[in-house]
Amino acid sequence: MIPMYPYYSEETVCKQVPITFPPQHQDRQPGLEYLMSPAPISDNPGYKGSGKLAGRVAIITGGDSGIGRAVAIAFAKEGADVAIVYLYEREDAVATQQMVAKYGGRCLLIEGDLRHPAFSPEVVRRTLECYGKIDILILNQGVQYPQQSIMGISDEQLEQTYRTNIFPMFYMVRSALPHLKPGSAIVSTASVTAYAGAPLLVDYSSTKGAIVSFTRSLSLQLVKKGIRVNAVAPGPIWTPLIVSSYSAEYVKTFGLETPMKRAGQPFELAPTYVYLASDDSSFVTGQVLHVNGGIMTET
Repeated sequence: MIPMYPYYSEETVCKQVPITFPPQHQDRQPGLEYLMSPAPISDNPGYKGSGKLAGRVAIITGGDSGIGRAVAIAFAKEGADVAIVYLYEREDAVATQQMVAKYGGRCLLIEGDLRHPAFSPEVVRRTLECYGKIDILILNQGVQYPQQSIMGISDEQLEQTYRTNIFPMFYMVRSALPHLKPGSAIVSTASVTAYAGAPLLVDYSSTKGAIVSFTRSLSLQLVKKGIRVNAVAPGPIWTPLIVSSYSAEYVKTFGLETPMKRAGQPFELAPTYVYLASDDSSFVTGQVLHVNGGIMTET
């Protein structure tokens, strides 16, 4: 049975009535969840953990809100402790920490800028000092700056997008890899735009395509170590990144292009990350799983 949330009425679920959002915009990326209306739904009360990640430790970049928050909550329900890395969103991070604690998990908050190579070793060091090990690496940080034309993508924007979306993948893996053991898992957040493209997001889409290639190549390199590497490619998901990158007018129709006629909620992705991080996916590596409301893509 699908749980009935305030923003998902029976009519919405059964008849697929289009869902729209109130116009809103934030001026700073990656955005603040506590300012959004309605708030993204990160916790599915109908999701009951079964110990799939019991005793494991996960680092989640971008874990303060949106998809990262939903993953942290689901991991806690499955018995994991987490360290979440965030840029400046302290209030959102503390809220995530409280949600994780609600389900018996520990949540270490690490604030800093993953664009700087020296920060990733710090993240790993602090996680090891707190928990003594690392089993799972969730690479989820990201920004996007829509532009009508490639001519509008400045050198500064191009570098910012790549330094945020793809460079930390290398920094974090290089820092964590010496501490990962057979059975460990690395899961990145790609995007439907890596496959379908997006006319307003040429630079963002290209970084997500790079993440797909990163996932496939790294999986081949690490398979002999018993470390699996996969990714999730979300479609349009209601997160702070949306309201901090698009205009208020655009937000009103966000997600309506999907066959389901709505954007997804963060909680709807979390089980995919649980699957890829757990032993349920022991024969899965180098793959990208699509959670996008029915958008057809070439994989």
